[in-house]
Amino acid sequence: QVQLVESGGGLVQPGGSLRLACATESSMFRFGTMGWYRQAPEKQRELVATITGGGFTNYGDSVKGRFAISREKGKNIMYLQMNSLEPEDTAVYYCNLESPLAPGVDYWGKGILVTVSS
Repeated sequence: QVQLVESGGGLVQPGGSLRLACATESSMFRFGTMGWYRQAPEKQRELVATITGGGFTNYGDSVKGRFAISREKGKNIMYLQMNSLEPEDTAVYYCNLESPLAPGVDYWGKGILVTVSS
């Protein structure tokens, strides 16, 4: 069973910053594409950012230039640095791992709430 554990969420004022982390003990972390997705109330889940095992990154249009995804392979941790946060960034953020062994198989964390409000 692959477990992904998110941390670092909370309440922040508009214009502020937060860093999310996703930790796993799975060895697939080294090779699989990992990512962050988010779901705001009454909206569909959307892509925030992904990073491949080789370090290639991809971002959703709404976060380009403000968020940065990274991974620390030695510690099996992925990060999402979020800057210039806006109220529209308020959502539950989910960590995702695409299995490199079984195409189409994804693993998800339980999600962590980020609230941007004054």
